[in-house]
Amino acid sequence: MGIPVTSTKAKPYSMDDNIAHCSYKSGQLEDPSRPPPDGMWTRTDDPLTAPNTPQEVTVRFEKGVPVKVSSEGKEWTDSLDLFNALNTIGKKHGIGRIDIVENRYVGIKSRGCYDSPAMTVLRWAHLDLEGLVLDGRVRSLRDQFVTHTWTEILYNGLYFTPEREFVENSLLFSQQRVNGEVKVRLYKGNCDIMGRSSETEKLYDESEFSMDVLNFNPVDTTGFININAIRLKKYGLAKLEEGNDLAKA
Repeated sequence: MGIPVTSTKAKPYSMDDNIAHCSYKSGQLEDPSRPPPDGMWTRTDDPLTAPNTPQEVTVRFEKGVPVKVSSEGKEWTDSLDLFNALNTIGKKHGIGRIDIVENRYVGIKSRGCYDSPAMTVLRWAHLDLEGLVLDGRVRSLRDQFVTHTWTEILYNGLYFTPEREFVENSLLFSQQRVNGEVKVRLYKGNCDIMGRSSETEKLYDESEFSMDVLNFNPVDTTGFININAIRLKKYGLAKLEEGNDLAKA
């Protein structure tokens, strides 16, 4: 057919490559106990031989979307440019290797290896910024009902469906206040968060938990504890009436 393929006798596994990642499956990878062969990875350098000097990268998000990446005096603001820059930087430092066993839609398990430098950096930075600026209850509900469902819909190829539109609108709503910057340090396969900030979102307030500023009165917790204890006391009494030793529960 004239279609080039990457699989050879020396490299008996399939590869699917795009801007987000390269995936490796089949062949010798079908044995989940065997490590990936040396030289398989194409999008990441070996973390063991990565530079001995870490590199810091700052990612700015607006409404959950990365809009600027800066590192070592350089900046990228175009979405494609910043993604390619993170792929290049991440590759050099061995960021984003993944080796997992997945559950396919048809009910079988399969092993897949992926290297995805830019997506890995953006994911860790994005998750960290959410901790700073996203309402705790909204984040909890999103993670319980939206994140996994949306991922499953896409994984199963159901993008053009009403359920995808329904779930995605909730996802987009949760990102309205995800604005700010995150600093990450890349070093030998590790992506460590070094700091985060937001000029517009004010949910985080140092004075609310500072041990140097007593703006929070511990007495205020008394009513909270008493109210929450009502059902727990009844639960405990019921267990005692049933002959249960609460000390051993």
